[in-house]
Formats: sequence, C-alpha cells, structure tokens
Amino acid sequence: MSSRREQILDIAAELFAARGFHGVSVAELGAACGISGPALYKHFESKDAMLAEMLVSISETLLSEGRSRVASAEDPRAALEALVEWHIEFAIDHRALIVVQDRDWSSLPDEARERVRALQRAYVDVWATQIRRHDGSMSPEASRTRSHVLFGLLNSTPHSGRLPDPQLHDVLREMAHGALGLT
Repeated sequence: MSSRREQILDIAAELFAARGFHGVSVAELGAACGISGPALYKHFESKDAMLAEMLVSISETLLSEGRSRVASAEDPRAALEALVEWHIEFAIDHRALIVVQDRDWSSLPDEARERVRALQRAYVDVWATQIRRHDGSMSPEASRTRSHVLFGLLNSTPHSGRLPDPQLHDVLREMAHGALGLT
C-alpha cells in the first residue's frame, strides 16, 4: 500500500502529464486528491517541491533497482536482460513520469535538476558497464551512446500505446535485445 505522499505524487504525475506542470493549479491538484489545495502543503512545501520529489524519487528507484538486478545476474548477458526487463516494467508502469520529465524538465528546481542528472548519469553507467562487459570491443563512449539510444526506445511507451501492455512489453524486449546483440 502506498503512502498518502505517493498517492498525491501519482495523481500529480498524471495531471502534469496531461496538462503540463504550469497547466495544473494547486487547487486543481488538491481537488483531484480529494483535499483542498492548501491541504497539499501538509505533504509538500510547494508544487515545485512535489515535482522535485517526483523526479528525484523515480531516478533513485531506477538506479537502485538497476544496480540490484545487475548484482543478482550471473553474467553480463543476464545483467543486460535484467536491465531491459526492469526498464520495460518502469516505462510501461510510469508513462506519465516519462512525459513529465521530458516536458517539464525546465520547471525542476536547480538543486533537484542536478540531483536527477547525477542519478541519471549513474544509471547510464550501470548500463554502459554491462554493455562493455558483454561486448569487450566497445568503447566507453559507444556504450554510453548505446545506453541513451536504448532509453529512447524503451521510454517511447507514452507514444506507442496502440498495443496492449503485454504485447508492447514483448515488442520492446525484442527490439532492445536486438539492439544489444542478445538475440
């Protein structure tokens, strides 16, 4: 069961994805959560703080779970397969967060933006390291580039929702595995 803060963040992510960070008032956000706008301030210091927590939190989760899946894998191939599965699960379950990060990045407070960037760099490094371990001929730059390209593919879920989620999952896996040479 999620906490009230998590419930508010989930609702906020959906609203921000639909109408943009600046397109949603505190009053509208409160109403969607079943409380008054000012009651949101019991949970978050500001709407900016809500956006910051939303994007920092998901970046921390991506990195933590990515590292965990790699640590549990028996070899680089299994690690890449686990990373692909994890990121597909994330991308299908959190389409709204992908849209919010893409569209409302500039609204993120500077400190939070730097934290998210640092977490994202670390997440890219997790992927890039496994890509290099799987293909020893690849340079660090090429493996980081490949990681970013894969994120573009996997994070396409807000724009590729014409298939039911299980089928979309299979398409994403097949394409990611092909790009990584895991087929």
